[in-house]
Amino acid sequence: MSTLLTINVTNNAAQNNNFFFFQKPAIYVGGQQVYSNSLYQRLLKPFNSSGTILTFQSNVQYYAAVQEASSAAPPIGSSSGYQSSIQAINLTASGSQASNSTTMTYDSSTKALGLTPPTYDSNVQPGAFRINTAQYNSPPTFFNAGSAVMVNGGIVLSNFINAQPQVIIDCQPILTFYVSTGTYTPGTVMNFTQSAQQAALCDFTPGYTTANVTYNNNGTWSVNMS
Repeated sequence: MSTLLTINVTNNAAQNNNFFFFQKPAIYVGGQQVYSNSLYQRLLKPFNSSGTILTFQSNVQYYAAVQEASSAAPPIGSSSGYQSSIQAINLTASGSQASNSTTMTYDSSTKALGLTPPTYDSNVQPGAFRINTAQYNSPPTFFNAGSAVMVNGGIVLSNFINAQPQVIIDCQPILTFYVSTGTYTPGTVMNFTQSAQQAALCDFTPGYTTANVTYNNNGTWSVNMS
C-alpha cells in the first residue's frame, strides 16, 4: 500500500488567502525545458476566525503520463493540455526488476491516445521511470510527457516536457512539494522558479510523511516536518 503524504496549512493572516500546491520538477535526461502545473488550489479563511485548516494529500505512487497539447510551449496561466493517458509505474531500484517502462500509443486517424502497462527495462537509470513515445508528426500534433501525482483523490499531471516522436524519456520524480499564495487552478501551467521563491518548502525526501505549514501574518512561512 502506498504512503500518504500530507500537508496541513494554517492561515494566520488577518484576511482570506488562496493557496496553491505544486511539486519540484522531476529530473529529465536531455536538458529539455521542464514545465510545472499547479496540483491543487483552495481559499482558506483566517484560522483565528474560522478554525479551518487546509489539507493537501498525495499518494507516493508514481505515474507516467502523456497529454495531448495545443503547442510545444504552453504559456503560463493556461491549461497544459487536454486528453491524457496515465499509468501507475515503479522507479528503478537496485536488485529489483520493477515495472519501470511504458510505451505511448497514438492513432492519428482516431486520435486515440494510450500508455501500455509498464514492464521492466534494465536500461532505465536508478530512481527513474521511462516513457517511449509513439510515432506521430510534430507539428501539427503536440504531446506533453512526464510525471503525474494523485492529489486529494484525483490524478494531475505535475511536471512535463514537450515530447518528440519516437524518443526515450527518462523521468526521475522528486518528493518535494511547495505551498504558495495565489490562484493557479489544478492543471494550469505555472512559473516554478518565480513561485518557489515565495513558497513554503515541504521536503519529504528524508522520509517524512507530514508537513504542518503556517502562513504567518507578516507574509512568512513556518514549516514543521514529521
